[in-house]
Amino acid sequence: MPSSIAARAFAVHIFTAAGAALGFVALVAAFERRWTAMFWCLGAALFIDGIDGTFARKYRVAEVLPRWSGDVLDLVVDFITYVFVPAYAIAASGLLPPALALPAGVVIVVTSALYFADRNMKTSDNYFRGFPALWNAVAFYLFVLKPAPWLAATAIVVLAVLTFVPFKFLHPFRVTRLRAVTLAALLLWSILATAALLYDLDPAAWVTYGLAIIACYFVGVGLADQWITNDRSPV
Repeated sequence: MPSSIAARAFAVHIFTAAGAALGFVALVAAFERRWTAMFWCLGAALFIDGIDGTFARKYRVAEVLPRWSGDVLDLVVDFITYVFVPAYAIAASGLLPPALALPAGVVIVVTSALYFADRNMKTSDNYFRGFPALWNAVAFYLFVLKPAPWLAATAIVVLAVLTFVPFKFLHPFRVTRLRAVTLAALLLWSILATAALLYDLDPAAWVTYGLAIIACYFVGVGLADQWITNDRSPV
């Protein structure tokens, strides 16, 4: 095998692993209570997570470099950026009642670790099965919406429980149903989220409403599909 092909394939792994580096920088920013900087880093990691698979398929990384597992690497990076850093931010931000901050962080990392280990985390039609540990998005919404501490704590408990409830949650790239609408919604979400960050997590009301509506869309599509198909226990 030409060394250039192997080097190119390994560069894709490095690109994926760069998400972990962004997670580390995000954690440092969170420790310094620079929340907007933290979300910029998590957003960049999310962007990498969204496109690295395309490069991996294009350059046949799994075939060229079977020694390194792209799936395991993805899970490691995702746990850092989707779970661990957001859990710290939620616990340290003051958004929760002080007595519940540390327990909430523990609940987030434990339930998410179990979810990541679930071999049936996706349904046969490519929906996520249960709440897919998107704690980076949860943290973002908590910082933008700034709900009452008891309401924020309740939301975390509910979402942690929903991790193990067999309902369909939309995967924005792999679910074929309404894919064009979903991708448009994802693009609009990215624009609104960027606006929220540019306004230091205190955006205009229309940005907040737009983000809330899109969140409802992502939850609603899976529930609607499950109801239409009468699929009570997605597998």
